[in-house]
Amino acid sequence: MNSILKRNDFFVKEHRGILKAANNYDIFDAHTQEQLMYCREENLGGFTKLFRFTDYKTMTPFDLIVRDMNSNQVVRIRRGFSWFRSKVEVLDENNIVIGYFRQRLLTIGGKFDVLDANGSLLCTLRGKWHSWEFNFTDGNSQFASVSKKWAGIGREFFTSADNYVLRIDSMVGPNDSRRPLLLAAVMCIDFVLKEN
Repeated sequence: MNSILKRNDFFVKEHRGILKAANNYDIFDAHTQEQLMYCREENLGGFTKLFRFTDYKTMTPFDLIVRDMNSNQVVRIRRGFSWFRSKVEVLDENNIVIGYFRQRLLTIGGKFDVLDANGSLLCTLRGKWHSWEFNFTDGNSQFASVSKKWAGIGREFFTSADNYVLRIDSMVGPNDSRRPLLLAAVMCIDFVLKEN
């Protein structure tokens, strides 16, 4: 696991664009505003690009790669075409599967089961129906959250770009295997649930 994931607060800024097909993000330290990583859709096919401009955008496949500022892969998030329920695969820096997000159907606010590489439940990612808040819970305890940060009226109404803050509780150790999944969840939330 890349040592950059040992931090607890990240600010994820989606690139804006009125007619954009690819999803691109920059990831900063939430306190110092130092850019730590970037996330790009590096291999977006023509057929997928075409469907990104339709009502089927959230069903299209994606392959997002998060890299540190030295261009080393930190985590990779990918999904094939999805009709009803997304199953998003998360891979480490060596392209080895480390876990999955499995979307739950018929939930208000959005909900994902976070699974390890063997398919065992690690935790739940649950959204609130009345806000852009998502919490990672393990039983009754919350150990991380993702919230949307208001980007201003012009950006909110004229683009689909969003900003998010990921906060990881200090009870999650610096070498906890869930950390890459927590970061990957931000892009998963944005693309699967919030891109319209």
